[in-house]
Amino acid sequence: MSTSSHALTRCYLSFLASSLVFATAAAQAAQGTLSPERLKRVNEMAERAIAAGEITGAVTLVVQNGRIVHQQAHGVMDKDSKKPVRTDTYFRIASMTKPVTAVAIMMMVEEGKVRLTDPVSRFLPSFKDQTVAVLKPPPPPGPPGSLPPLPPPPGTPPDHYTVPAERDITVFDLLTHTSGLMSGPIGNAAGDAAFQKRREVGLKWVDDLGRTPLEFQPGSRWTYSPVAGFDVLARIVEIASGQDFNTFLRERLFAPLGMKETFFWPTEAQRERLATVYDMRRDGQLEPRPDPDSMASPVYSGGGGGLISTAESYARFGMMLANGGELNGRRILGRRAVELLRSVHIPDTLPGREPGEAFGLSVRVIADPAKRRSLLSAGSFGWSGAYGTHFWVDPEEKIVAVFLTQRWGFHPENDFETAVMQALVD
Repeated sequence: MSTSSHALTRCYLSFLASSLVFATAAAQAAQGTLSPERLKRVNEMAERAIAAGEITGAVTLVVQNGRIVHQQAHGVMDKDSKKPVRTDTYFRIASMTKPVTAVAIMMMVEEGKVRLTDPVSRFLPSFKDQTVAVLKPPPPPGPPGSLPPLPPPPGTPPDHYTVPAERDITVFDLLTHTSGLMSGPIGNAAGDAAFQKRREVGLKWVDDLGRTPLEFQPGSRWTYSPVAGFDVLARIVEIASGQDFNTFLRERLFAPLGMKETFFWPTEAQRERLATVYDMRRDGQLEPRPDPDSMASPVYSGGGGGLISTAESYARFGMMLANGGELNGRRILGRRAVELLRSVHIPDTLPGREPGEAFGLSVRVIADPAKRRSLLSAGSFGWSGAYGTHFWVDPEEKIVAVFLTQRWGFHPENDFETAVMQALVD
């Protein structure tokens, strides 16, 4: 090669190298950085809730680009013993179990054992030819001076009749809470007897649930199915995989991701690290919630709730989703399956959804941050739990955030999201 050719080659390599550096710098500029100083407001947010008596303690954790940038324990895990919360404290994460179940379903989809379009009756025959409940109009008022009719006994469904469902509910309907399955007073009352057996018979409690009426025609609205919808999905995983749901998650998901601190039923030793669940009384005081084990048992590992985890363990699950289905060289899902899970399937215009907040497969998806009045990026997705737990993934900023506490009905979502996202700087 001539001297001039060597010179041209060196110039080309130099140009290529400078181009790559510029491209990397441009990519870094497009993604903000979370300021450690501004992230201290996450601590302030949690401490305000503790000082106000809303919660006794919490763990907050934020990951960006696969690296923990904030992790803090706050308060106490039990107000009587004053035992402090640690970063490895266990929390019941309730409905944050649902995205885990959705990932298990997507694994079955990738293996060709389940289709999102499959009718549930393919796996559970009782779901063939379901009915839909229709409320009867209230009786006309009696003559002037007459007494109103007595209210029905507690747990009695409203007066209704049934019509045939326009179609069978599908796996997709369950994942998006558009099935109508145990999504209101009629279906809940009809399915309660089966539901009460869950801790003795496990997920088989849903096998005959198809005989209960749906609350509305499939796909016509979004209404949350707190337990039944995702327990049916977990049962489908059992049938499709040939493993019980607990074993499937432990072997196929938790072990590969290093989620050693996520499980359904604690040992006695693990209970020592389990935070107490509280209710808020009418006088504003916290009291321990009765039967905190109601979402699981030694034989019941539900898809709708029941998992126990630490913040760091669950963050590994979020990081896998943020990385397009892979973490530390262990691939759980293909990239396209994760993209499908976090895509907008149910628009915020469907009855039951909130402005700016659409729905994917098991997760809320931020469709329009301005309409939601939120600092989150468009496309951010995640879910919450009944005991005040919350997580989300921001694919644009490569953020995974987890908030864990233990109080029924506490909603940290907006304040936690603001405290994290205000720390984003260029």
